Amino acid sequence: MRLVRESYLKRLRPYYEADLIKVITGVRRAGKSVILESIRDELSASGVAEDHIVYINLEDLNYEGIRTAGDLHREITSRIADQGRYYLFIDEIQHVEAFEKALASFRATLNASIFVTGSNSQLLSGELATLLTGRTVEFEILPFSFSEVEAYLKLNGQPFEDDLIYDYLKWGGFPLRFDFHEEEDIQRYLANLYTGILNRDILTRRNRMDRKIFMDVAMYVLSNAGKEFSAESIMDYYEKKNHRSVSQRTVYNYIEKMQKAFLIHAVQKFDIVGKTALQAKQKYYAVDTGFRTIHTNTIHYEDTFFLENLVYNELLFQGFTVFTGKTHKGEVDFVAIRNGKKCFIQVSYLMTSPSTIEREFGAFAPITDASPKYVLSLDRIDLSRDGIAHINIVDFLLHRQTLALT
Repeated sequence: MRLVRESYLKRLRPYYEADLIKVITGVRRAGKSVILESIRDELSASGVAEDHIVYINLEDLNYEGIRTAGDLHREITSRIADQGRYYLFIDEIQHVEAFEKALASFRATLNASIFVTGSNSQLLSGELATLLTGRTVEFEILPFSFSEVEAYLKLNGQPFEDDLIYDYLKWGGFPLRFDFHEEEDIQRYLANLYTGILNRDILTRRNRMDRKIFMDVAMYVLSNAGKEFSAESIMDYYEKKNHRSVSQRTVYNYIEKMQKAFLIHAVQKFDIVGKTALQAKQKYYAVDTGFRTIHTNTIHYEDTFFLENLVYNELLFQGFTVFTGKTHKGEVDFVAIRNGKKCFIQVSYLMTSPSTIEREFGAFAPITDASPKYVLSLDRIDLSRDGIAHINIVDFLLHRQTLALT
């Protein structure tokens, strides 16, 4: 039984008729296909004629002969019988060489709304962005949010309770992992999924990358997600582990590959005083905490960086643009901006001592901006003070409490 990603459909609906090419990306291959199928079903239910909906899955053997832009162009145009509006759905478009030329042609010559998905590292690798600048809109499909985990489990007759936050914190939100109940099986599934992404989207013959170096760099980045680190710290780690060096250029290149494959998200710093985004990207968060877990020997639930990762991913899910905040005395964990309005967020595990409470709430002291300020933690007691709201993380993830913006 599948869970329709209503939150994503809600964002996509305003673009159904737009001439922009709708590019659906993300680490979840199956999730992207579900979105395409759901849009197709909605259009059909709204009265769009079936022969005006063209759906091609390029991993289907029925379409194995489509491997060039010319092949794709001939297949699509052969389906166009009149001047009416057509809806083109092309799944896994990376299998088509020079696919961006076909898309540019469709957009220029056809009365069509175009939706595409594809292999993450290739779909927006530069060619498409260059040829179709200003003509695309991207929607990233994330693993399940915690609220979607609740909906998914209940939909499938499985129990859900708030304490599942610890399981979610450790093993993340890839839907198929909920088919497994033993930790050993979950870990094996996630490891196989991770390896599949590497082999399919990153460590290909075309890329000619050093697998050992990449695996070590990726392990360091994922196991340190949420922490500040530099290319030099990765270089030092690699040299100590392998007794040979790796170049800074290689480190940056491999981190970029991880970003393009949607294994990690880079987070810029926001100068709260100057109210501008700084150029340096010094923090990375895992797209799914399960990928972080399989790269660490163990998980400490009190490790705030895991919780930061959950909050960061949830903010993305809710449509925020997210930065880390820089003040003249330090940092706040997140500056979250949506529709031109913002708020400031600190994340903590449990505030069990006066010093912890003072540290988390005191992080906002240098900020004169009147935008709302929040401390998120797993505490159930409301510790709000000095105009700073305290929200339980589970309540935030399950949308029982929302963030106000100004």
